[in-house]
Amino acid sequence: MQREDYESLHALEAKFWWFAGMREITAALMDPLLPRSRDRMILDAGCGTGGNLEWLRRYAGNGNVVGIDLVTDAISFCAESGSSPLAQASVTHLPFADSSFDLITSFDVLVQLPGDDADDESIREMYRVLRPGGNTFVRVAAYEWMRSGHDEALGTKRRYSLPVLQQKLKRAGFRLRRATYANGMLLPLAAFNRLVLKPTGLMSKGSDVKPLPSHLQWLDGLMRTALSGEARWLDRAGARLPVGLSAICIAEKPPG
Repeated sequence: MQREDYESLHALEAKFWWFAGMREITAALMDPLLPRSRDRMILDAGCGTGGNLEWLRRYAGNGNVVGIDLVTDAISFCAESGSSPLAQASVTHLPFADSSFDLITSFDVLVQLPGDDADDESIREMYRVLRPGGNTFVRVAAYEWMRSGHDEALGTKRRYSLPVLQQKLKRAGFRLRRATYANGMLLPLAAFNRLVLKPTGLMSKGSDVKPLPSHLQWLDGLMRTALSGEARWLDRAGARLPVGLSAICIAEKPPG
């Protein structure tokens, strides 16, 4: 990704339908497992331009939220807010002691790591720096068959099925607490756009994460409503979605 890509992401993270809707889904999944009455040390492993750092404070209590990213441009945007401790380092070699955090989040980071085993290395590192009884929230792009120019623009190296993500977490020692797909209602539309319209030149190429044209701004609210509906469904104990553009797992490092 180029600096202009990070500039675009930074500008969109607060209100763009995808970011706002996926935060609703994240809250629906995490709120029942992470009561607000506790103080937690939280790590956003691969924090990008920092859109989730302040939002994650809802789970920190009197603890803190730390952001880490390897890319200088991403860290510079995070630093503008000055609200979180930051570290520039790789998620495959976390610069923290064992058992340092109560919660670690990984929002669409594993998909971008270069190297065949880099995602497994990152998962092992998250396990290492989590305290026993701590949780990790991992979200990744789903389905290799959905690979398109969107992935090329964002530097996506891999996409996952939910069973593969679950297997990787279990192999690292995690105990799964919740697993589901998300953004399922919009999957047919995204597939048609990325795999049919864009290759034929009927839609602009590149990432889907960009401002909608002025004549399509009304779609922002419509797509946000779709994700809000999924969040309400996932707020039910044990609810899951069978398909979706994202695969999500919440897993626990077993107590000592």
